[in-house]
Amino acid sequence: MSLIWLTLLLSAAHLAECVPEKQKRSALNQLTRTLLRKYDCGVRPVHNWTSPTVIYIDLILQSVLDVDGKTQSITTSIWYRQIWTDEFLVWDPEEFDGINEISLSSDAIWIPDVIVSEFVDEGKSLPIPYVYVNASGSVRYYRPMQVVLACSLEMYAFPFDKQNCSLTFRSWLHSVKEIDLALWRSAEAIANDKREFMNDGEWELLSIPSSYWRIRQDGTGYAHIRFNVLIRRRPLLYVVGLLIPSIFLMLVDVTSFYLPLSSGTRIAFKISILLGYTLFRVNLTDELPATAVNTPLIGVFFAVCMALLMLSLIKSILVVKLLHHGEKEVRQMSLSACLLDKYGFTESALTSIRTLDRVDPSADYEFEASLEEDLLSLNEMPEVPSGLEWLLQELVSLHLAFSQEDSESSTQAEWLALCSKLDCFLFRFYLLVLASYAATLLILWASWSFA
Repeated sequence: MSLIWLTLLLSAAHLAECVPEKQKRSALNQLTRTLLRKYDCGVRPVHNWTSPTVIYIDLILQSVLDVDGKTQSITTSIWYRQIWTDEFLVWDPEEFDGINEISLSSDAIWIPDVIVSEFVDEGKSLPIPYVYVNASGSVRYYRPMQVVLACSLEMYAFPFDKQNCSLTFRSWLHSVKEIDLALWRSAEAIANDKREFMNDGEWELLSIPSSYWRIRQDGTGYAHIRFNVLIRRRPLLYVVGLLIPSIFLMLVDVTSFYLPLSSGTRIAFKISILLGYTLFRVNLTDELPATAVNTPLIGVFFAVCMALLMLSLIKSILVVKLLHHGEKEVRQMSLSACLLDKYGFTESALTSIRTLDRVDPSADYEFEASLEEDLLSLNEMPEVPSGLEWLLQELVSLHLAFSQEDSESSTQAEWLALCSKLDCFLFRFYLLVLASYAATLLILWASWSFA
């Protein structure tokens, strides 16, 4: 009998040791049931309905994922935090085994209807179904969000542009008498908080200034908190991939002016540069921002560079055409050219006589003194045998041809020198236009880069 009593006592002792553990496991469940037993998630959690619920907001920018100039939108990844006091979720920790904080389902309690005014689309954000509640009724709602925001993007200074995109938080329905907003941290701390930002991407975070204001609509005030995200693009990738190759092609075009003017390789070389630049622009079309508002300055830069290449080609064509046109005219007006091209040196006496007959005696040909004397002596000579007369006429024709050839060569040399001077003048004018345009762009981009 005593053995039975001893066994019962040991069993009771063992059960007594197990009871506290059972209470610890059930305290959380009991607290959750106690808090949510008569809880209505559709009622604002205040005992006095005239007192507003203050929602504290905090924002941490994690990264800038995409900036779309065509749709005027920006995709960001942020850590969003809301803190408020729920007067219906208060308990004494001593009554529930010292529990000071629990997690509750966000669908089971009241959540403020705070939205982002610039919200366009919600990206791939992980749903967070729980909130933290402490014994004093403070509710903390932390969410990582990937959001697409409408933003007025200024792409004119690309790739040295800065963007200012805002996130405006406000209550969708409640006025300031029901829901008021406030910053969880100071504005200075939020503005200079870059510890979570991924700073090794295309965009650099400058600061996130914040402000609070109220607007009145229909005689009722509504609270707003705005966070201005100031970011700046890192231009090194676009400078190396877009600007430097374009500058190199322009320098090659400038050096092509040093090719001989009389050679035909200059025009072919400039056409090759123009075709290469066109292909370069087509391949890099996707790198430029697409915007329907205004054209970025870099797009104007490429268009002007192509226009300068065309101007350089047209200038070379004009000078070469003028050079060859002048030579042709000189050859047509040259008597020796006529003699050489049409008749040559191996023609018969009859051909030579016809050549002399076609010479206009009223024309102002500059003959040497010895040539005039030969002609006079030929006219004053008495009649000689026909063979000697033919020989003298041939000698005079040859002398006339050689004299006119020397005059033609000197005329062509003067014409070539004149065309070279014109080419040099147009080249200097081209350099002046190119240098002025380049200086203007450098000043603008430098001012934007260091602003």
